[in-house]
Amino acid sequence: MYMGVSVEPMGSEVEVAWQGRRLRAFVPTPLSDRELSLDALAAARTAAAASEVAYAAEALDVDYEPLARLLLRSEGVASSYIEGISASVVDIVLAEEKLGRGGSEAAAWVVSNVSAVIEAVSSAEGSAALSVETLCQWHRTLMTGSPTPERYVGVIRNEQGWIGGTSPLDAYLVTPPPDYLPELLEDLVTYANREDVDPVAQAAITHAQFEIIHPFGDGNGRVGRVLVAWVLTRRLSLLVPPPVSVAIAADVAGYSSGLVLFRLGDHRRWITWFADAVASGGRAQRALISNVERLKRGWRDRLSDTQRKTRSDAAIFAALDLLPRHLVLISQILADELTISRKASLATLHRLAHLGILTQQGTVSRGTSGQPAALFVSRELLGLAGSSPLR
Repeated sequence: MYMGVSVEPMGSEVEVAWQGRRLRAFVPTPLSDRELSLDALAAARTAAAASEVAYAAEALDVDYEPLARLLLRSEGVASSYIEGISASVVDIVLAEEKLGRGGSEAAAWVVSNVSAVIEAVSSAEGSAALSVETLCQWHRTLMTGSPTPERYVGVIRNEQGWIGGTSPLDAYLVTPPPDYLPELLEDLVTYANREDVDPVAQAAITHAQFEIIHPFGDGNGRVGRVLVAWVLTRRLSLLVPPPVSVAIAADVAGYSSGLVLFRLGDHRRWITWFADAVASGGRAQRALISNVERLKRGWRDRLSDTQRKTRSDAAIFAALDLLPRHLVLISQILADELTISRKASLATLHRLAHLGILTQQGTVSRGTSGQPAALFVSRELLGLAGSSPLR
């Protein structure tokens, strides 16, 4: 009995040896052997989630790439946060832009998470099917810069795994022994590649089964959520997936309980919870797009009001369009993007700071030579980029 529901684990226990001790590991039932139909409630929620995501997608205009980057960053930041990895938005963006100022290692790990999400979304746009090697490639990207030993990076584990605790002896769940992983993973990718099942339910089921299999030595939660982005992008024909991890980060207890329910055989309640998280991600996507557009309109109005007093400067207006793409700016970035001199770009940045659109926030290193460059940020835009449970 779990949460008032009669359940039976969907899998079996097998005996394993670990450092001279006998343990029992859980081997999940392959998805091909599970009955995974939806009841009326789950079907209604997945349909509502798909509609919400489609509605959010319509808000992306032809110049969607800057907004897509914001959304993918939100997904990667939230997914890292769920695993206890967090850094300030400024440090994360500086790491992305490869602008050094002594940022934390955590910021570099978050950037690797964002890169893995972007990689997955790009691969979902093509016709290539998911494979075990695809999962390993995402893992290699995710683990870039992490303290995980190299022998565990981008390879399926060949040692006993577990979830929670300091060892299998006190673990929350002892995961399948290595010998079972090839068959379980082939079953998983076969299901993930199907096109005849409900897309939102497919993302939920694929993610939950991946988490039980736990095929890597580290980073399974983050790779599992990258897998969600891949399934939703592919099946719903999206340019950018909704930041589902933001919704998960807001209810980690519900997320964890849902995964337990799936393992115990109640896949419908897990799918219902997950569908609501996808719908919430769709709403978050629409809100972010709307708020960015509102900010840009406000900035342009502010500039237009000053034109009666100052000479109109096309570079200033052009710089505004770069802000969603570059959350932090230095004169060199602006000069390169607008093909203007460093002197003119610095004057433009100072002008935007004088108008209250940007704020100068210290300096950053520009490499091994040269003077540190003044760093400018939009506090309003950074607020939106971090507007999630992470704030």
